[in-house]
Amino acid sequence: MERQISVVEEQKTRGPRLHGDMLSATLLAFLKGCDAYGYQLTQMMEAADLPAFDSGTVYRNLRQLEKAGFVSSFWDMSESGPARRFYSLTGAGGMFLGTWVELMQRYQEVLNGALGSFEPDGAPPSERSDSEGPPA
Repeated sequence: MERQISVVEEQKTRGPRLHGDMLSATLLAFLKGCDAYGYQLTQMMEAADLPAFDSGTVYRNLRQLEKAGFVSSFWDMSESGPARRFYSLTGAGGMFLGTWVELMQRYQEVLNGALGSFEPDGAPPSERSDSEGPPA
């Protein structure tokens, strides 16, 4: 019988993924600097060494951001290649991004406070030796 992999085990082998609101905020942040087309955005995200993401999700996310009014798009019909859809950050997208950045800064403060002197060695506190854990 084939062994079934739990969701937790699958995530451990796959690693963190960039999706959802974090992906949206990342796309908006890159568009704050310049207009870009979808493939260009995926290249920028890969070059930034961000967690893995699905390029199809990037395009779906861009369409959702446009529907929400956070980005606008236009077709570049240059003669030097195929038509490309370029995306631009809108005023509403910039305001949303500003709110998201403030939220992430607050979230980082909360995590830093909660984790204290956390050492990411991969072992939960219950599996560390007595000298590494908190005082009893």
